[in-house]
Amino acid sequence: MKIIHTKGPINATDLKSFLETQLPPLFKKQRQADIDFIYPLNENGVEITQPEMYEDFLFRITIEGDQEIHVTKSEHYTDDVNVLTLEDILNNLFMEYPGRDNIEVIEEES
Repeated sequence: MKIIHTKGPINATDLKSFLETQLPPLFKKQRQADIDFIYPLNENGVEITQPEMYEDFLFRITIEGDQEIHVTKSEHYTDDVNVLTLEDILNNLFMEYPGRDNIEVIEEES
């Protein structure tokens, strides 16, 4: 799990909108595949899913408090090329979403 501590509040609806607009063109460009991911909101954040191809979520992004983002990658698809591509793109997007100046620290936990 990746934990991102921010200096300002994070909003799940804004995060969902950001992912819906930014992720698809980057994925299509990098992976050369036209896969439509779904971004359902849940009580604490948003998930990235593709139910036609995967039974479970690919990434679960939860907001803890109002200044911490937890990014959990599904343990079922760790070696899947689409998930690895998403992970690479998300690592860059999470630097852009709150903005580099608004990130205090990024931690990796197992």
